[in-house]
Order: sequence, then C-alpha cells, then structure tokens
Amino acid sequence: QVQLIESGGGTVQAGGSLRLSCAASGRTFSTYDVAWFHQAPGKGRDFVAAISSSDSPWYADSAGGRFTVARDNAKNTAYLQMNGLRPEDTGVYYCAAVESSTVIFRHDHDYTYWGQGAQVTVSS
Repeated sequence: QVQLIESGGGTVQAGGSLRLSCAASGRTFSTYDVAWFHQAPGKGRDFVAAISSSDSPWYADSAGGRFTVARDNAKNTAYLQMNGLRPEDTGVYYCAAVESSTVIFRHDHDYTYWGQGAQVTVSS
C-alpha cells in the first residue's frame, strides 16, 4: 500500500510559479512510477507529467517546457515545478503512483494510488 499526500497548491497570477509536492508512505516508493494529472473545472483528469522509477521524466505537450517533474527517493517525495503559469492551468492537480513497468502510462485508469489533490488557481 502507498499513501500519497500532496501539498503546495495555491493562487498565483499568470506568469507565476508553484511547486507541488507528493509525499509517499511506504518503503518501496523508489519502485513506483509517479505521474501528475490536471483536472480543470468540469473536465476529466489529463496527464501532465510523469517520472519513472529510473528517474526519467515524461511530459504532456501542454507542459511545454514550463513544468519540471522530479523525485527524491530518500525523502519519498515527488515534485512538480510549474513555471509560467496560465489561467488554463487552473484546476486540481493529482499525483498518482503505479508499480514501475516498461512503459509510462498516460491514462488515469492505469494508476493505482492517488493523492487527495491540490488546488491551483491562476488569475489573469
């Protein structure tokens, strides 16, 4: 079992930055792939970025060089650094984890464990 707890959401003006954290319980965090999903108001969850157990990052086109995903296995924590935020980035951001595999999953139904979500609001 893995429990994920997110932090770092908030309200910023367009062009601003936020860093989300996803702290995991359990001793096997390093064997999990971790992803971040964005859910805009009234929409489904969209893939934003992921980092594999081997520390390889993957990004959606929408992340567009603005976002950086990272992990610190010693702290059992994954991060999403978001720069150049836009109003359309507003929504709830979820971290999710799944046991590592040979591919990075980009669909929410492929992930086993989920954080509670962090609200990000970007004002224009």
